[in-house]
Amino acid sequence: MDWLFEPLAYEFMQRGMAASLMVGILCALVGCYVVLRSMAFLGDAMAHAILPGVAVAYILKGNLMLGALVSAMTVALGIGLLSRQGTIKEDTAIGILFAAALSLGIALISTTKTYARDLTHILFGNVLGVSTGDLWLTACVGLAVLLIVAVFYKEFLVVSFDPILAATLRLPADLLRTLMLILIALTIVVSMQTVGVGLVASMLVTPAATAFLIARRLPAMMAVSAAIGAISSIIGLFLSYYINIASGAAVVLVATSIFMLVFFFAPHKGILWRELRKVRSV
Repeated sequence: MDWLFEPLAYEFMQRGMAASLMVGILCALVGCYVVLRSMAFLGDAMAHAILPGVAVAYILKGNLMLGALVSAMTVALGIGLLSRQGTIKEDTAIGILFAAALSLGIALISTTKTYARDLTHILFGNVLGVSTGDLWLTACVGLAVLLIVAVFYKEFLVVSFDPILAATLRLPADLLRTLMLILIALTIVVSMQTVGVGLVASMLVTPAATAFLIARRLPAMMAVSAAIGAISSIIGLFLSYYINIASGAAVVLVATSIFMLVFFFAPHKGILWRELRKVRSV
């Protein structure tokens, strides 16, 4: 059992494990709404929309996570504002602001000569470089997001599954939609250090999509998704330690492997079960 406890003897691995677990569970829970509302493109767009804030913070030698937070919140509010007017659809607003933010980020980053070395961890993640301050910030933001999800659970549920009922109950659908965008933005920002902007969308979507194939109700889906996110984080971190690969990529690959297993072998919805039912019917 030495192989199991050897990595945890190092302090940086302990911090990395704590950060991975928090991010894995947070992304998995918020990702359930992303999957149910078909907002996977939004998750990817928001992940890349933080680049202008990161670039500005890097140029000014400020806090990169704070810059990413400002950028993500600005894009989230912009998407809500543009789509609320009814002139254009939400996916169109996402496409416009996503392209604009990404282009601005690339333009700003390209003005610096050392970005390839200093900003690599933003693009690909570096969970083993998480500091104690980053860990506390991730914990505080994560708890705030989970608290908001718990408080507005019923409202988010109605808006996600039955917009007509939401209008009948006079729920502030536009406000709730904007709040959901902000929660996704916060989740992406705190996940930046762990899996990077290039892979955070996968952690939002993959565990939740896997849980969707197993669970039939939202509470069960959230529980399964959180478990998959946690398991993927732990196994991925151990793999990155022993075979010397990027930790964020390892976590995502484990989550994807779990999804593929469930996709083929899950009861009722798995491909194998469907083929067996066809054979039995014949």
